[in-house]
Amino acid sequence: MDTDGRDVLVRWSESGGRHDVIPAGYSVGSYVHGYGGGAWAFAASGDKVWFCNSDQRVYRVRGDSVIAVVPEPSVPGAVRYADLCVDPGGQHLWCVRERHEQGRVLNELARIAADGGSPPEAIASGWDFYAFPRPSPDGRRLAWTCWNAPQMPWDGTYLYIADLWPDRSLGEPVLVAGGDEESVFQPQWSPDGVLYFVSDRSGWWNLYAWQDGDAVPLVTGDFELGVAQWEFGYSTYAFLDGGRVAAIAQRGAQQSLLISGSGESRHVELPHTSMKPYLSAQGGRVALVASSITETPTVIAVNVDSGTVSKLAGVEASGSSDDLSRPESFSFAARDGLVVHGLFYPPWGSADGVPPLVVKAHPGPTANVPMRLDWHTQYLCSHGFAVAEVDYRGSTGYGQAFRNALRGQWGDGDALDCADAAGYLVSEGRVDQRRVAIWGASAGGYTALRALILTRAFAGAVARSPIIDPLTWRRTAPKFQAHQAGLLVGAWPGVAEVYRARSVMDNVAAINVPVLCCMASRTG
Repeated sequence: MDTDGRDVLVRWSESGGRHDVIPAGYSVGSYVHGYGGGAWAFAASGDKVWFCNSDQRVYRVRGDSVIAVVPEPSVPGAVRYADLCVDPGGQHLWCVRERHEQGRVLNELARIAADGGSPPEAIASGWDFYAFPRPSPDGRRLAWTCWNAPQMPWDGTYLYIADLWPDRSLGEPVLVAGGDEESVFQPQWSPDGVLYFVSDRSGWWNLYAWQDGDAVPLVTGDFELGVAQWEFGYSTYAFLDGGRVAAIAQRGAQQSLLISGSGESRHVELPHTSMKPYLSAQGGRVALVASSITETPTVIAVNVDSGTVSKLAGVEASGSSDDLSRPESFSFAARDGLVVHGLFYPPWGSADGVPPLVVKAHPGPTANVPMRLDWHTQYLCSHGFAVAEVDYRGSTGYGQAFRNALRGQWGDGDALDCADAAGYLVSEGRVDQRRVAIWGASAGGYTALRALILTRAFAGAVARSPIIDPLTWRRTAPKFQAHQAGLLVGAWPGVAEVYRARSVMDNVAAINVPVLCCMASRTG
């Protein structure tokens, strides 16, 4: 984002350094699903870039020339695009299109003429949601994922491929992988035309290839190579030279860069412990957004053979890293026996006796606690508080079973896990039992308020823009996640009594400690 509040696309090269690709008056961003992502793409030649603008139309940039390649809808913002991908010949864009018509929201796969010479065409529809439209290197096949409510993409998705005929029609789709209980993520064609994808069929998001009609495991283990797909355009693996693959591997709060293929499997030694799912590669180098316990996210390029790291963009940390609180991993058994994990940050300096504690519930429920510099946590530690960031059940980074452990338990399991985390740290003598508070935002705010209703573990709470009532949230959330409550709480209206029991509004009288509730305002 620049000083004018625009989201800009930046190009970097060794010879020219950094420069903005998008001219003044435009701002990159997609609103599909309410979260967007995949809002830009570029031609293999590098001389053309396409992007979704803030008005939700798709534009092409070539030099100083900007043209719209999709028509202006009759209602501004009623037609939206995301997950842009350019075909090998540079003739078409493949994307997800979302149409808002007469109170309905329709999602489909679409093809856009790269020069805007013809109207966009719908090429696949009928499923509630689509993602990852990816043409093969020879332009003869298309891969994509799709799913229906009540599944979310981390619950169950279907991966299809189909032939692309010369008349631009789509052949009969063939199911490659997936199902209602198998999450498939990031299908991607290798340079030699083999379809790779991430699947959690083993219980962990691991890497597979589709060869001779079978899913062949390539990179497997008790680690995650995928993430919860809240946005489009995520990429957690990329192809290197020599038939190798670079991947972001996660286990718990920590992530690393894994290199696999051509007889090797190793982790690149980096000072970074957290990596965002935007990995790309060329030759023997990868580019990614990485951070650590002493550094905020920066864009870096890594030579995977020499280990050389070049910083391309980022903000220098303020002050000395010697002052920062370092996280300590901890695990404990929740009251039902499930092992739960978290990060404990001691207060800065030497504490006089055991310190007060702030338990932080991440804004999940499928998020996780990253091992990276968080200035809010450091602020609390600098004022004498210890902080416990809890990966309650449902968090990603611990495999499918732990991720699914929140099904039917939202508002109970997560809240009790946070209370049990506080109880564990009290029992270990790390914090003062009389001075324990809980903090959360969005879904984490709901978790915090539910913890006050269900337990007496906390002396107070801060809830920032919290979800207050799962049923109201179900009725007002965007189409993409409105049905998520069906898995997290139960199918409405069959379990209406459960929704009432999980509502903060219906049970607010059970809260008997101070609460600071910060609500976001809406304008327009």
